Amino acid sequence: MRLLPCSSAPPPGATPPRLSLIVPLYNCLGLTQAMLASLHATLPPGIDAELLLVDDGSTDGSRSWLEEIAARPPAGWRPLRILLNERNRGFAVSNNRAAALARGELLLLLNNDLVLLPGWLEPLLAAHRRLGDRAGLVGNVQLDAATGEVDHAGLELTLSGKPVHSRALPTGRARPRDGVRVVPAVTGACLLLSRALWEEIGGFDEGYVNGGEDIDLGYRARAAGRVNAVALRSVVRHHVSSSPGRKAHDEHNSRRLALRWRAQLIADTAPAWCRAHLADAWVQPLQTEYRVTVLAALFLAELWPTPPPEGVLHIARAMRREFARWDELCGQGS
Repeated sequence: MRLLPCSSAPPPGATPPRLSLIVPLYNCLGLTQAMLASLHATLPPGIDAELLLVDDGSTDGSRSWLEEIAARPPAGWRPLRILLNERNRGFAVSNNRAAALARGELLLLLNNDLVLLPGWLEPLLAAHRRLGDRAGLVGNVQLDAATGEVDHAGLELTLSGKPVHSRALPTGRARPRDGVRVVPAVTGACLLLSRALWEEIGGFDEGYVNGGEDIDLGYRARAAGRVNAVALRSVVRHHVSSSPGRKAHDEHNSRRLALRWRAQLIADTAPAWCRAHLADAWVQPLQTEYRVTVLAALFLAELWPTPPPEGVLHIARAMRREFARWDELCGQGS
């Protein structure tokens, strides 16, 4: 790793800023330039922030451009530091390296393919402040830049125990009044947490390759007693999975995550199974077992501590089928 000398870098001994903005990038120079323009256009005037850019072995001219802005940072930019990886090391390594140099009380991880909209930052900070000592990872609502549809409003679990993006915003009574939605985890494309928590739980696991490390980080935050949430009033646009090779290691990452968090993933899937069971019972009441239906309803109403055993067994079997598929793909036992 090489740190470029930068004319706007903070002097030694300077007072630490409140916020460290970390942007890893790999090629996609045009998106990086547009993202940084939107960042500086939307940062509140009084925010005390530094910017760390990490190039992960780009070959499209991004490094030459970074050298230019290191020598002559654009007018109005925040204090800037630029890190150059010696080769392509991946999302987790790039963020870990920047976080190790960050000076802020809070870390804000940002993908280089975001389009930041006016008013996106304040709700993130407010949600983190509202959660107080319980604050884990705070994410936001992300719209697909191409379609404008919701791509992320937190992570949820499928009936087979796989984490996926929630693409529906809560409505009516389900929408929290304070705009803070508690979720199992959030995507790392736009992610706020305290530097103290990052250091406590050890940053990203570098065994993940461009995927899964954000969910793993969220589960480790929860294991440390923290609450992950989405700031529903913070909205950005995202050019989804624009970095080259973004999806190449999805199976490896999913298997690694499921191996580590199997029990927690089953527990987090149980509410979805219960809701699906009650929906089936409503349509075909004679086809469902009354005891299971009652237990599912009581569990969702938080009047019973555990989901029906039938639901847990169903989820565990679905996960075993996934492990069998991964074992066949990877030649590994679980």
